[in-house]
Amino acid sequence: MMIIFQISAAVVILIAGYFMLRGGGARHQAMQRILMLLFMVAAVSSVFLPGLWTYAANLVGVGRGADLLLYITVLVFLGFVATSYRRFRRTEKDITELARKVALLSAQSPDAVHETTAADDGR
Repeated sequence: MMIIFQISAAVVILIAGYFMLRGGGARHQAMQRILMLLFMVAAVSSVFLPGLWTYAANLVGVGRGADLLLYITVLVFLGFVATSYRRFRRTEKDITELARKVALLSAQSPDAVHETTAADDGR
């Protein structure tokens, strides 16, 4: 039975990697919210129904419910790292594009950049 959990965990890791490499959007954010809600329900249920987690752990071949929760937490953390990485890369790309646009504007007309920044500052 342990092999089933190991394969499932590996699949979750691969899915997190896939989402890290693919584009996001509203659907991706909705999935994140649903998964976070499920994680919160699991966390609360672990407080009130620890025997249920031990039963679930035994079904997938893990010794204790606490171990199963630890494994699930690690998988959720990997998902968080993957989405944070994607968001960081997207922000980095946006900053690079902005820097290039500013560089092109300043190369064309230094006064135009000064006027644009002064207008943005409220002067």
